[in-house]
Amino acid sequence: MFLLKFAASLVLIALISACGGSTGFPPVVTGVKVQSLQYGRTATIYIGGKDLRTSVTADTSGACTEPSFAANSSTDTLVLNCKVGQVGEFPLVLKSAEGNVIHTGTITVPQPEVTLITSAGTISMALNPEAAPVTVGNFLSYVNQGYYRSTLFHRVISGFMIQGGGYTTGVVRKAGQASPIVLESNKGLSNLRGTVAMARTSVANSATSEFFINLVDNTFLDYRNEGNPGYAVFGKVTQGQDVVDAIGAKPTGVFNGFADVPLEDVTITLALQVK
Repeated sequence: MFLLKFAASLVLIALISACGGSTGFPPVVTGVKVQSLQYGRTATIYIGGKDLRTSVTADTSGACTEPSFAANSSTDTLVLNCKVGQVGEFPLVLKSAEGNVIHTGTITVPQPEVTLITSAGTISMALNPEAAPVTVGNFLSYVNQGYYRSTLFHRVISGFMIQGGGYTTGVVRKAGQASPIVLESNKGLSNLRGTVAMARTSVANSATSEFFINLVDNTFLDYRNEGNPGYAVFGKVTQGQDVVDAIGAKPTGVFNGFADVPLEDVTITLALQVK
């Protein structure tokens, strides 16, 4: 349970001091509005009311962390920014400094979704942070920093999978990859048709930016044991499986020392987190 400490903000204290007036009145919350509620990103929560200069705490059961206050907070409106770290429905309880509940409600964080706009069409995928939080967080980090812009589906094997996210035109390695992540393959998710998984080397904990989409059920890629750890599934295609299949049917060849390269570039123009 993470406690968001409103009065602890130096910015807010400065604003309160500037407003002046008595602090003898209890805080009153008249409404709460949540904006930009996306997993892994910063949400903005507007808390409206009266005499909000008093210490107020908010409990989100850990759904929202790393709180900070916007410079435009006032005694009538507190503007709280925090990072969304869970999905699903969670309680939002606001309390006065004395521990009296002054507002109760719920916040609902949707399952994250990413849209890939490619030269072959649009692919939408839903991600599963509950099963694979490290993998989803890593993927969304690349998405939200624009890393996948102008990368290729550089490896395509008909009847198997399409792989992308690490190379640009000419099969040139794209710079700017983050450190490798831990392998989350033993989470109960299987490499079925339409699922999205992380590509890696023969080293288990080596995945960075590259991912693949299964064209068929590839359960032999699932976790077996520590000696055969498999590949981590972290999402699935929700729209655009026909686009995935069309990419999977592209003619391929050997280029610049790489096998199974599409003879015509299949480019990821843009990757966007839409939920």
